[in-house]
Amino acid sequence: MHNLKKYPNRRLYDTTDSQYVTVDDVRKLIISGESIKVVDSKDGADLTRSVLLQILAEQEQQGHGTVLTNRTIEQLIRFYGDRFGRVASRYIEEAIQAFLDHQDLYRDRMRQLNAMNPLNVMKQAFDATFTGGKSESKKEK
Repeated sequence: MHNLKKYPNRRLYDTTDSQYVTVDDVRKLIISGESIKVVDSKDGADLTRSVLLQILAEQEQQGHGTVLTNRTIEQLIRFYGDRFGRVASRYIEEAIQAFLDHQDLYRDRMRQLNAMNPLNVMKQAFDATFTGGKSESKKEK
């Protein structure tokens, strides 16, 4: 977890790595799998959500495609103050996690299928028969 402080001049300081960072640097941290916590430098208020929402908005402004459609955002807004808001929040989080899990499973299956590609099987058989199991590039070294 990277702990960040946000100063009145809107600068972000990563106390974990002892350096100033940009919002884009924070986005890269998140993409790499890191978690963040952002607090106000003066009063210690948690600003994590506002920084994450800022990153979402900037991604869409930069043309990275729309993940949350206008209709979805409208529906999310309607959940605030509704008694089912917490249920919806938990459901959305679990649905995204299930999607990510299935995406990983799909990638693993595609790697397995690629390994079973007839051309790869023929290459492996050729290498085993004529090069003693070593590829030509390894043999030249």
